Amino acid sequence: MKKIFLLFLIVVICAGAAIFFGYQKKSENLLIPKNLNFIKGITFSPKNFSANDITDFYNLSKQAGQAVSWAGDWNELANLQNGGPAVIASLAKKYGYIPVIEAQFFNQSDGRLVKPLNEENKQNYKKFAADFAEKFKPKYFGLGIEVNILYEKSPYDFNDFVEFFSEVYDAIKAKSPQTKVFIIFQLEKMKGLNGGLFGGTNNPAKSEWSLLEKFPQSDIIAFTTYPDLIYKNPSEIPTDYYTEIKTHTTKPIAFTEVGWHSSNSPKGWESNEAAQAGFISNFFALAKNLNKELVIWSFLYDQKTFEPFNSMGLRRADGAAKAAWNEWIKIK
Repeated sequence: MKKIFLLFLIVVICAGAAIFFGYQKKSENLLIPKNLNFIKGITFSPKNFSANDITDFYNLSKQAGQAVSWAGDWNELANLQNGGPAVIASLAKKYGYIPVIEAQFFNQSDGRLVKPLNEENKQNYKKFAADFAEKFKPKYFGLGIEVNILYEKSPYDFNDFVEFFSEVYDAIKAKSPQTKVFIIFQLEKMKGLNGGLFGGTNNPAKSEWSLLEKFPQSDIIAFTTYPDLIYKNPSEIPTDYYTEIKTHTTKPIAFTEVGWHSSNSPKGWESNEAAQAGFISNFFALAKNLNKELVIWSFLYDQKTFEPFNSMGLRRADGAAKAAWNEWIKIK
């Protein structure tokens, strides 16, 4: 549920990192978790723009897990020198992480396309993705973030993208057969949960699980999940909240954004650092028997964004660790 301005912030930070650190020709996926059967990681989210803060992020990311994800405008894939995704991919070998690249083409708040999905833009999007895959050979490549929101806002554009996804999938595989190409859904909305901070009502009868069938090529099925938008306490989350996914797909599962806020707001939805830490332990307990491949927490540091996402970092904006940080890093 990241907004466009936050994605732009990440792009700017990444580009600055390229200038500061220089460019490496190729990233390699070197890490395999020692004791887990899935890869754990963090979204690229340093606390500030400075070179020192970026270095601190990469150093702490080694404790946070094996992966670092980038999510942003699909058009950034075209900048193979110092664009955000290029920097994340090229610095992977230096800092020892697995890059997870996620390209977005619409605004999640209103479903507005970044660029019309006309033939010219489609061909550009496909070329950008294929060229990026050929150069960096990323292990994980997501196309479309929370696409069921696009389905809700603009069914026509969603159906157009369904066909286009297949074309881009084939183009990426032609250049990098080992890359796992996937689609990303928003789990709460997938379940028909539109109440709470979404502002609507919860109605499982309006679930969107059938959309999974639209993307048979997707190598894994990925979700963002923010149950604190629906539930006020981690203990309220149903025991089958995550295992329900198994009844709708047999593919490996990725969670590309997982989060719970720690602030004493918004009103009526107050949380705290203990609750945030409690959610982490609860999440891994509830998802224990799920065929997980990736689990990525949304933010390392609290970010300057809107509530409740501005307090979802594992560490405060000043760099101090929260209880959630200790809970997260002990999962090994």
